[in-house]
Parts: sequence; structure tokens; C-alpha cells
Amino acid sequence: MSFYISPRFIDKLSIHITKNYLKLPNVKVPLILGVHGRKGEGKSFQCDLVFERMGIDVVHMSAGELESPDAGDPARLVRLRYREAAEMVKVRGKMAVLMINDIDAGAGRVDQYTQYTVNTQLVNGTLMNIADNPTNVQLPGSYDSEQIQRIPIIVTGNDFATLYAPLVRDGRMEKFFWEPNRDDRVGIVSGIFRTDQLAKQDIEALVDTFPTQSIDFFGAVRSRLYDEQIRQLIHDVGLDRISQRIVNSAERPPEFHPPDFSLPHLIEMGNELVQEQKRVQEMRLAEEYNKSLYFNRKLGNTTDQSSAKGETIHDRDFFRAYNPDLDNGSKQPVTQPAASTSYAGQSSSSHLTPEMMSEINRILGQGYRLAIETVDERRFRTGSWSCYGSYEGDGAIAIAALETCLAESSNQYVRLVGISSSDRRRLIETIIYRPNPKAASV
Repeated sequence: MSFYISPRFIDKLSIHITKNYLKLPNVKVPLILGVHGRKGEGKSFQCDLVFERMGIDVVHMSAGELESPDAGDPARLVRLRYREAAEMVKVRGKMAVLMINDIDAGAGRVDQYTQYTVNTQLVNGTLMNIADNPTNVQLPGSYDSEQIQRIPIIVTGNDFATLYAPLVRDGRMEKFFWEPNRDDRVGIVSGIFRTDQLAKQDIEALVDTFPTQSIDFFGAVRSRLYDEQIRQLIHDVGLDRISQRIVNSAERPPEFHPPDFSLPHLIEMGNELVQEQKRVQEMRLAEEYNKSLYFNRKLGNTTDQSSAKGETIHDRDFFRAYNPDLDNGSKQPVTQPAASTSYAGQSSSSHLTPEMMSEINRILGQGYRLAIETVDERRFRTGSWSCYGSYEGDGAIAIAALETCLAESSNQYVRLVGISSSDRRRLIETIIYRPNPKAASV
């Protein structure tokens, strides 16, 4: 039994690759195919399966190769790998592709704190140039007038919104959002357990038990089943001798018996992994450490109590980060919405700052329902907030609603609230905008 390949996936990749090798009359074919989606859904693995099925050669690049201490090296490497793929087609007489894994991790701009280097700009410029002139790709310092073979480029990533906008525009990059449906998930998980003789109904039950988990979650479940036998091996050999027993040993390699692959045991292992995921989400120690470091360095002591009734220390700290003039001797913070900003080639909203959008994503990313609340100056003193709207799941809708709210409520306070979906408790309350004192008094 071979690994499962999604029909949608093989259809998209095979058409894109084949189309780039054909000479279609008066048709501009995008050179780059961007495969994006949630982490751990098997984007790269599905690509490798399609390449193997089609019998084509692949030249790989990773996100780590898109940065270097020497300016210009990553851009030169992209050109070099592209020409290598073209040479493979010429020598071996079959299709080849250039694949760049996790491109958003190497060339993306996640937030305003992400460093944007010369190499990042050069890589973006190089990929755009190759997409526009795929048969005329030169190495720095030399020029070859002979045209080379056009090579389709496949890139994978999680969030292409972090990439340079002109690179991902239609005509240069065709986008394919990979979100496996239930049939895809059952087929892929069946491939993970293909040697373990699990019944199809057990595979379906396992997938349905963890419907929100990514594909690699089920691979981690299978790996954990062997922990007990490995623990016993370490106990039998001895912790001080396990290295000699495993590495460069004259003895036969250890043998492992098939573990318990029953459905209840698989679900038990899966629940343990889910609990570990929840602990990571709930702790967020790095966020606390970094916030404390940032405020102590930039803003001084922020442990003072709030002067306004109903305002928490978290509210005040969050607002100080967007309004540093609060600690510059004035009693009133900066009151106007942030001006339009631009980074990574993409323009942001005239009302929303990157920090506001990050806070929305933080609340929704924890599985909370997001509520937007407003209040005027008089009712703010009594804590009588009004709900502008509540949103769950879709961050784009929430961001658009917040932008509209800020535009309509320039003389009111605005805050974001994170509400637990299970017990409707208010777990996060963050004031993100305060009105101009003159506008508030009108």
C-alpha cells in the first residue's frame, strides 16, 4: 500500500508543472505555484509524492538559505539552483522543478519587529525577475545569451500575506490553499498506519476524534506508541551504556515488537498530546518575559495602578505600547488613530496598527470569541460598555469590523474582549483606543 495523494493536490501540481513546459499560444502562464495552509498539513510531503509519481527531478531550497551574512549570496543561490534545474532537464531529458520550502519563514515579514534585510529584498527581486523572464536567468558577473529551459517553481508556506505583495500577484504566482477534507485526512492517516493493519473504521474514528488536529499530529501519536519499549530498552541496558549500545555497536540493532495499536490506546496517546498543546498555549511565558523586558527598557515602570475605574494593568500596559507619550509628562495619551503605515511592500489600514491586528489574531488564535466594545467618556467612568459586535474564527472579518468601528467611534473608547467559548467567561480585556479629550467632551 503506497502513501495517499489527494486528487486535488495532484491535479493542481500536475497541471501547473505541465503547463509550464508547454508553449500555449498567447497564454501567460504563472511560473510560481504557492502552496499555503496550516502548519503540519503535509504540504511538502504531498509535493514530494506528486514529484515521485510524475517521475520528475527536484532541486530543493529551504527558508534558511534565503539569508546569509554576505549580502547577495541568497539571491545568487536562487539563480544558481534555477539554472541547475534547467541543466538537469537538458541532460536527463525529463521534467524538473525548483522547490522552496517555507518561503514565508525566510522572506516573509510577520510584524513590524521582523528584520527586513537587503538579502530579503534581493531574494524577492530575484524571484520576480525570474518569474518575468524564466528563460533568461543570469548569474552575477556573467552573461549568457543562450536561453535556458523554463523551470516551474513550487513554494510552500503558512501565510503568504507576509510576503512581498508584488511577488504573490496573479501572473507571477498561482496560489493553492491546501486544507485536507475528511476524505483526504482519512487517506493520509491510513498511509501513516499502513504497516500496522488498522481497520478503516478505526482510522475514521481516530480522525473524527481529533478533527481540528493537523496531519502530523497523527504521526506523532504513532511515534509515541514506541516510547514504552524504548524506555524498557534504556532500563535494561543502563542509562550510562545506552550510547555504546546504539552507536557503533558490534551487537545486533535492538528489535521492537508492534505496540498496542488499538483505537482506545491511540485515543489515549492523542489526548496526552492535546493536553501538552494546551499547556503551551496557556503558559505563554515568553510573552510575559518579553513584555516585561520591553516596558522596562522603553517605558520605565509600568506597575502603577490604573487611575480609571474598570481599567486593568494589562489594559494600561497594552495602551502604553501604542501611545508612548503617556509617559512623556502628559496626562493624556496620544488620541488619534495610527496613520497609514506600510511594510514588506504591503499597505496597512489607516486605522489599525500592526499591534491591534496582532492582538486580534492572538485572541482568535487561542480559540476565544472576539468581542468589540465601545463606550463614551461619561459611561467609561462607570464601566458601562456597549457591544459593537462579536466574531469567531475568521480574523479577516474581525479586522474589517474593528476598522469600521474605529472609523465610526473616534470620540469613544474601544476595547477588545476575549470570551471563552465553553463557559463564556471574559478572559482578556484590552483597551486599544482612547478618544481625543476635546472630541470626547463634545
